[in-house]
Amino acid sequence: MAEPALPPRPSLLSPRLWPMWLALAVMCAGARLPWALQRGLGALIGAFALRVAGTRRHAAQVNLKLCFPEKSEAEREALLRESFRDLGIGFFEFARAWWGGVEPMRRTVRIEGVELLDEVRAAGRGVLMVSGHFMTLEMCGRLMCDRLPLAGMYRKHRNPVMEWAVKRGRLRYAAAMFTNEEIRPAMRHLKQGGFLWYAPDQDMRGKDTVFAPFFGVPAATITATHQFARLAGCAVVPFFHRREGADYVLRIGAPLPDFPSSDATADSARVNAQIEAMVRQAPSQYLWIHRRFKRRPEGMLSPYKQQP
Repeated sequence: MAEPALPPRPSLLSPRLWPMWLALAVMCAGARLPWALQRGLGALIGAFALRVAGTRRHAAQVNLKLCFPEKSEAEREALLRESFRDLGIGFFEFARAWWGGVEPMRRTVRIEGVELLDEVRAAGRGVLMVSGHFMTLEMCGRLMCDRLPLAGMYRKHRNPVMEWAVKRGRLRYAAAMFTNEEIRPAMRHLKQGGFLWYAPDQDMRGKDTVFAPFFGVPAATITATHQFARLAGCAVVPFFHRREGADYVLRIGAPLPDFPSSDATADSARVNAQIEAMVRQAPSQYLWIHRRFKRRPEGMLSPYKQQP
């Protein structure tokens, strides 16, 4: 595969882009701080965000109530605080993965299950590594790239500075990056036996979506995992990653058996169940501020328009 081309840097002259350039300068500076200091500052940033991010806090509260109805209100509030703490730490994880060094993480990371891919690789099949939007995704993606030539797929950013930063940062270590509009190149990558990281756990508002349960709640779910497996003949494997204190655990599961089936909705439900199992293992590290259930089946009201 040819070396991926770096995107051209956007112009520095447009005043509307200055705030984003300033934010990137802060991230770049923060990427070089000691890891222990980053975790401490991240916790403070998360606590501050919890107080000022009213709309996102409300979305997280609604999500936690829908997904953990068995927990008491006090337990959910504690989880909410933990999730914003991990959100703040995640800011530094993103920054360090893009512009900092990861030697401290490499010394203690634990990667499990790589041997499960041997048979798939021997057969020349591509591998779609399915995960969720955890705050550790950027750091753990970089650490996994030490072991596998992993490519990624992401939603293209409207702001050209952010789009440039995301692609430039990730192409420091990823084999390739594909936007969600570059389906054919991503499919070709899989057909050539490549590895592709993919997180189908957000409402993409695309036409190829179905309602499949996530924590027992109907969630608009993109069927791309089913379609990639059907058209590219790739294996689909769960890829779970989390932080344990200052260390990281990356775990590759066995390829999903009998996947894909002829039923896109059933396959999407299976994928959601895999991601749900990951979330239950590290609930505070999941991105709860995303309005996962904003689209509802006909006749059901949006939960975000009501008080949690």
